[in-house]
Amino acid sequence: MLRLIRLTALAAALALSAGVTAQTYPSKPIKWIVPYTPGGITDNVTRVITQRVQEQTGWSIVVENKPGANSILGADLAAKAPPDGYTFLTVIAAHAANATLYAGKLPYDPVKSFVPVSLAGIAPLIMTANNSLPVRDVKELIAYAKASPGRLSFGSSGIGAAAHLTTELFKQTAGVDMVHIPYKGTAGALQDLMGGNIQILVDVPSTLMPQVRGGKIKALAMFSKKRIASATEVPTMAEAGGPALEASTWVLFLAPAGTPRELVNRMSAEVAKAVAAPDIKSRFEVLGIEPVGNTSEQAGQFLADEIRKWSKVIQAAGVTAER
Repeated sequence: MLRLIRLTALAAALALSAGVTAQTYPSKPIKWIVPYTPGGITDNVTRVITQRVQEQTGWSIVVENKPGANSILGADLAAKAPPDGYTFLTVIAAHAANATLYAGKLPYDPVKSFVPVSLAGIAPLIMTANNSLPVRDVKELIAYAKASPGRLSFGSSGIGAAAHLTTELFKQTAGVDMVHIPYKGTAGALQDLMGGNIQILVDVPSTLMPQVRGGKIKALAMFSKKRIASATEVPTMAEAGGPALEASTWVLFLAPAGTPRELVNRMSAEVAKAVAAPDIKSRFEVLGIEPVGNTSEQAGQFLADEIRKWSKVIQAAGVTAER
């Protein structure tokens, strides 16, 4: 009986402490880690949303760019931060790939070291081709690649990037053989695509569509279920005669494991409110980003599904991590 009384008292004390924490939160600036350089889709989406959250709440949020080691450096810093609601992390599709590519080799666990907060947005990927490649759509690309196995090359922003794994998925589904040429970012790959050194490049529409509209490369298909608002002239993969594949990069927010659930839910709700704002939705749609803003549980299920999806692709393609 005495033990039961003590446990009850402890539970009550913890509940009271959590309530006090929630009422006084935040009492200092919130640190938001972006494990990539400034200016990219990850950084831009994070800054747009956190700025709106600050306007909604009056909170102070400081975005810190911590690039390095394919986002591992920044993720490690977040994983080891105190789980007190004052540290958050932005991840993209590479985080889901890292769970398989670096399984057992990371200083943190991509799943267990974090609690999902919200999926901010999804950006369907687009397949583009060099202008000199004699194909007009994906159906012709598949026929051309099958007639010349191993002669076509495709670039990507790096091993394990969403663009890389999406093209591997396309190869597996369409039954074609193309050689992967990894780059340190999209810029070099895009230059080589325009210069004719590679034939295929998959990436986000906001990066590739300006070159498509400028006549420097051609768009073959969008990896989406339906045409996107910012590029209605580009057919879906199925419309272009290819397999009905959907693939994207995305922006998802995490917090260190152990962060109080009430604080996670509060941030999740504020992110959802920010993403639902008409002006934010319009800004995202121009960039080819589908705004989401969901609950911690929904974000967690999405991440688990992405890890399973890309794990199968990585294993089937024999992809290994960069050394």
